[in-house]
This record gives sequence, structure tokens and C-alpha cells, in this order.
Amino acid sequence: MSKKDNENKLDNTQELDFSIDSTPLAERMRARNLDEFVGQKHIVGKDSLIRRALSTNRLGSCIFYGNPGVGKTTLAFIIADSLSLNYVKLNAVSSGVADAKRVIDDAKRNFELTGKSTILILDECHRWSKAQSDSVLEAIERGYIMFIGTTTENPHISMTPAIVSRCRLFKFTPLDKEDIKDALVRAIKDEKRGYGKIKVKVDSEALNHLAMFSNGDLRSAYNALELAVTTTKPNKSNEIVIDKLVASQCIQEPVISVDENLYYDMLSAFCKSLRGSDSDAALYWSQRLISAGCDPLIICRRLIAHASEDVGMADSNASLMAMVAMYAVKNLGMPEGNIPLAHAIIYVCEAEKSNSVINALNLAKYDVENNVDDNVPEHLKNYHYDIKNPPKYKYPHDYGGYVKQQYLPDRLKDRVYYTPSKNGKERGLIKKKDKLK
Repeated sequence: MSKKDNENKLDNTQELDFSIDSTPLAERMRARNLDEFVGQKHIVGKDSLIRRALSTNRLGSCIFYGNPGVGKTTLAFIIADSLSLNYVKLNAVSSGVADAKRVIDDAKRNFELTGKSTILILDECHRWSKAQSDSVLEAIERGYIMFIGTTTENPHISMTPAIVSRCRLFKFTPLDKEDIKDALVRAIKDEKRGYGKIKVKVDSEALNHLAMFSNGDLRSAYNALELAVTTTKPNKSNEIVIDKLVASQCIQEPVISVDENLYYDMLSAFCKSLRGSDSDAALYWSQRLISAGCDPLIICRRLIAHASEDVGMADSNASLMAMVAMYAVKNLGMPEGNIPLAHAIIYVCEAEKSNSVINALNLAKYDVENNVDDNVPEHLKNYHYDIKNPPKYKYPHDYGGYVKQQYLPDRLKDRVYYTPSKNGKERGLIKKKDKLK
């Protein structure tokens, strides 16, 4: 057999390996237990509530919410397996009240026969209507159903209060880069579920690029790796070599032509130039970043944040200009969007500066975290008007638009969070607040 024929044979063998299991890599590499689970240490780490609850079979109904690809559904399956209970998985987009009732009826029969609950795993649970949500409430209360909902939305806003009040809420955060890199390396080496039986070589720059631009979404990183491996032909040594260019094509993010440290240093320089009112430097660093392959929307997001953090109430138009820049970049694209982006960068730099907003925010957050039991003052509570018992609340418009009364809880009634600076439009606010006092 000639050398060329031998290489062709190796290529055909490679293709056969991919055809053995057409299940997506992300599904094959899904964690099977808590030890394999990637990230979310605040939820599944040592001595966490979930670990303790699983050890005593006392977890109860839950709602997992957070960004896509961070392990919400995976953890739901791990819980179901750990508790050794029957489980049913539904998607709220495609299921209706009839599906819910069928699951409840089956769960009730199972409970009466075995005394065990059935786990209902509901993906995209925020998409269920009030009628659908209400249909499972009694089953949850009676113990027929242990509900585990997963959603990318905040359940306090997107779901009915009745079902939220019966569940423990767990917020999932985007995975960090090192977690994603570790997971990709395991997929490359795993002989049963990953690519361990074939020769896959991913260089360090490519691995960093996949981890960096998956934006904390492990599923996205797995999908990009799978696309890279299955679309790259083996070389003469029958190795599939994934470099940074291939990785960037598969993750659909441009190659950054600078190393990671320089990339973050330039972002830092851009932000500090905004704060330092140096429009020349801010323009320079923004264009350096864009020419290096940085997504302009990253620059827009930083600009919006600094428009409030560093300009704030001194010139609130800075925030509007930054938002307009993001709208332009999204809808016009580049290079046209670069013009309003530069406009906004110059505006934020040249505007008068005040950090009163971020200072006020941090003070308020501190009190919230350290005064969790403060009650709403009686005159501010939501109640029905009783003419025989008139409320103590003073309607400001009855007093010309302003009347002094207590709005903070009793223990914080004298707190001051927002203190205007002497810059820009805040100068007028100082006089106004002094007059109101």
C-alpha cells in the first residue's frame, strides 16, 4: 500500500470515529455528578446548601436562573439522579396545561404507590403562563411534585409570585475562563465521551481564545471546539491541529492580534483615559482595540458604565450619548458605527466629572447588605384607602411638589447616600438640596 493510500485510510478512519456518536459534544460531556460539575462553587461547593440537602434528601423545589450554558439544567439532572427519584423533563415553550396535568396525575399515582415524589424539570420555566404555573401548585404543596425550573430570566420579575414563593432560588453566574479551559482540556482527553481516542492538538492561544470569547457559556465553548475538530482535516501525522485562527472562526469572534495581558491593559488604559478627561488617549486606545480585533460593543459597554461612574449627575447627557453609540454600532455596524462611537467617547471625556452616583450606590448597597430586617414605614406601605382612617402619607403634589417626610426605614432615616459634587449641573443640585432642607 502506498503512503498516499495509507494517509487516505487514516482519514477515513478519522471520519468513522466521528460517525460513531452523533450526540453533540456538549451533551456527551454533561457532568454526571457534583464532582464533575464545572463552576458555581457558591451553589455546589463544599458545605453548600445543595450538597447538605442532597445528603439528607431534603432539598425541595428550586428555580435555577442565570445566563445560558452555565449548568442550570445539568445540575437539575444531577439532583434527580442523586435523589434516585423518577423525573420528567418538559420545555415551557412547547408544553401546555395538558402536559402539566398528565405529569401531575402520573406523579400522584406514583406517590400513592411508593411515597416518593416525582421531579419535574422545566426548562425556560419563565415561559409558562399563570394557568400553567397554577396547575402544579397543589402538587408541589402535597409533595407529589418536586419542581426544578431553569430560566435565563429573573424569576421575581418573569414568573408568578405563587410558584416563586414555593421554591428556593439559586442564581448562576457566568463561568470564569479557567473553568472553561479545564472543561475543554477534559473533553480533548476523555476517551469515552470526548476526543481522547483521536489525535487532537489545541494550541494554548486557541484554547485561551475559546475560553475568553465563550463569555462564560460552557455550551458555546464545547460547540466551538466540536466544530473546530470535525471540520479540520488531519495532517500527515493524523493530528487535528486547532490554532487560534480556526478557534476564532468557530467561536465567531475575531482573532485578537495582541496577547491577553496587552488586551486587558489597553482596555484599562481606555477606561482610565475616559476618567482622566483625555479624549485623545481614549480615542487612540479605542481604535487600537478595534484594530486588534476587539468587538466594538465591548468598548460601548465600558463607555456606558463610565458615563455613569465618572460623569454621572454632572452631565447626565453623557449616558445618553453612550447609549446612542451602542445603538449605532449594533444597527449601523462598522465602520459607520465608529463615528458616533468616537463622538460619544469625546463627549464623555470632555464632560465635567462626578463620582457621586457610584459613591451613593455603594453606600446604599452596604446598608442593604447589613440591615436586612428593616421594615417599610407605615405611611409608605401599599394599602386600600380608608376615609375613616386617613393615611399619614403626604402627597407631595398637594404641597407644591415637595414635602418633607420619612422615606427610609427607621434605623436609616438620617442616612445620606447621594451628595452632589460641585461640578457641572450638580452645582445647581447643591443649592436645591440646601433649600429643601
